Amino acid sequence: MSNDDAGSPVTPERASGQPKGGKSKSRKNKTGGGSAKARRKAARLAAAQALYQIDLAQAPVENVVGEFVAHRLGEEIDGDKFVAGDPQLFADIVRGAIHRRAEVDGVLGAALDPRFPLDRLELLLRAILRAGAYEIAVHTDTHPRILISEYVDVARAFFSGREPAMVNGVLDHVARALRADDLAKPDPSRSAAEE
Repeated sequence: MSNDDAGSPVTPERASGQPKGGKSKSRKNKTGGGSAKARRKAARLAAAQALYQIDLAQAPVENVVGEFVAHRLGEEIDGDKFVAGDPQLFADIVRGAIHRRAEVDGVLGAALDPRFPLDRLELLLRAILRAGAYEIAVHTDTHPRILISEYVDVARAFFSGREPAMVNGVLDHVARALRADDLAKPDPSRSAAEE
């Protein structure tokens, strides 16, 4: 995301520097910048991409984390400055979702329609769900509705069909199973006038 466009949604073009068409632009220097919220959003999108890469290529976790931190979080591409994802959040999500995969997959399996088990989902959709379920389970300092919304946005960056709604429904089910008390509390990101 351009630092000038800090309020615009993160898209694959803006967060990873790679257009949806798949052609990579020339990469230059890391830029950082952006608000803390934008950096967390970029970290979540990058984490889903890293989990996808690990699943697709059976790549070692630490190699992928190292590659992303060194070369893909916050790039300057053809003169555009991109927000660098928070490297600690990024690494925590990727490592945690992989190291706790059995637990994460178990809670996702319970949330999914039995006709569409986790192993039948498209790899990127599965990566998004794993990252979201891991964060809901572990990052209890963040309201689950905020996390659900963040991962719906990640899904929207890659999918234009029903997938974002599916991410919403599955992660809502996960949050109800793991953090029902937190869901009952008001979402701190919404003002009293909105509720």
